[in-house]
Amino acid sequence: MTFDTFKKKTIGVISLGCDKNRVDTEKMLAVLGSDKIVQEQEEAQIIIVNSCAFLESSRKEAVETVFEVNELRKTGKLEKIILTGCMPQKFVKDMFDEFTEVDVFLGTGDYEFLPEAIELAYKGERVNFVGKAKEFKAEKRVVTTPVHYAYLKIADGCDNRCTYCLIPSIRGKYRSETEEELLSEAKSLGDVKELILVAQDVTRYGEDLYGENKFVELLQKLSALDNIGAIRILYCYPDKLTDELIAEIKNNKKIIKYLDIPLQHADAVVLKRMNRKGTGEGYLALIEKLRSEIPDIAVRSTFIAGFPGETEEQFSNLVEFIKKAKLTNAGFFAYSREEGTPAYKLPEQIDEDIKQKRVKKLYAEQKKISAARNEGLVGKTLKVLCDGVDYDKQSFYGRAYFSAPEIDGKVYFTYDGEIAQGEFYEVIIEKADAYDLYGKVKSFSIEQGE
Repeated sequence: MTFDTFKKKTIGVISLGCDKNRVDTEKMLAVLGSDKIVQEQEEAQIIIVNSCAFLESSRKEAVETVFEVNELRKTGKLEKIILTGCMPQKFVKDMFDEFTEVDVFLGTGDYEFLPEAIELAYKGERVNFVGKAKEFKAEKRVVTTPVHYAYLKIADGCDNRCTYCLIPSIRGKYRSETEEELLSEAKSLGDVKELILVAQDVTRYGEDLYGENKFVELLQKLSALDNIGAIRILYCYPDKLTDELIAEIKNNKKIIKYLDIPLQHADAVVLKRMNRKGTGEGYLALIEKLRSEIPDIAVRSTFIAGFPGETEEQFSNLVEFIKKAKLTNAGFFAYSREEGTPAYKLPEQIDEDIKQKRVKKLYAEQKKISAARNEGLVGKTLKVLCDGVDYDKQSFYGRAYFSAPEIDGKVYFTYDGEIAQGEFYEVIIEKADAYDLYGKVKSFSIEQGE
């Protein structure tokens, strides 16, 4: 089949969900060809929505996005809508007949068939190519992040089987990319100040592929690449933070002293019902060990409030954990009841109002911790990587080592001279709030920051 129609169309892309989905979108863009991609949706004849389906709110966002985009059929140049990613992968059987706003459905591994699907759509077909391929391999990417940082997805799927999570039923079993593929992809990104490693669980890298854990070895090989300035590690499961890995993070100068460890709760009974390994006491010991071995390490985590059967006492145990752990950054979410997960059938489901009140309480406690920490930075000088300009605030903004893009706080700063995105600056912190810092440039730094 020739793809003459596909080659003539302008295409807009909307990527929803997490940074792992962003990497999939970037690989999809390489299949499409960057010469056909337009930034303004009003100029697109085809719009692709790459969806997330992890939570009900994610699915709602995807549906609402399609409805909003569909309005461009009346006012813009839009001719076709394509829905890709996690949502059709899991729910296409329920969606195809009724969700007629969408012309083409493709799953998480089907992006290579985009040209063929588009061609068929322009011949009058509604296309369901979900599951046409088992997985998607792409040699190229069109990077959508600022030029100085990029994500590297080292594995897909998950074997942890947390009772609240749909990911294994959407993405399948844990599948590591080969070292050769990852090193080649990292080299192809060009000079990046910060390479951010992502997966559902980065710390299990290689176990499925090589029969043993290869995460430390991968870190060492990525660190040896001349084009990689620094490496940030996201989504580490606590049971895999071994002495070997902690030592590598401590001693490897290219690894940013920051870890995202999704703990999800701190009460032993709740954690067991979640099918999570560990206890609150064990987690506190791990955090203390990390801080002892790696002074000033930043530790981020996420937690779920209102899991089925969570008593007031068990919730109080989580609150006390937050007070003791004094995490650098944390996110809190109300439990989302997802059909198809074991937790969906658990008794003692908790009212939404109670769940939201508990989330609010957790954020209030973390806000006190974050505010006190930030206030302690006033008067100090931080090495800040400039990410861009905030025109509303009339200020530049960037991040110190303890903040990851988009999920953590920013450092806003002023400077009388010229500022270059992707460069480091010594910033004197003049004031702080619970989430962000504010200051002015003391000097330009050409050294890689930690």
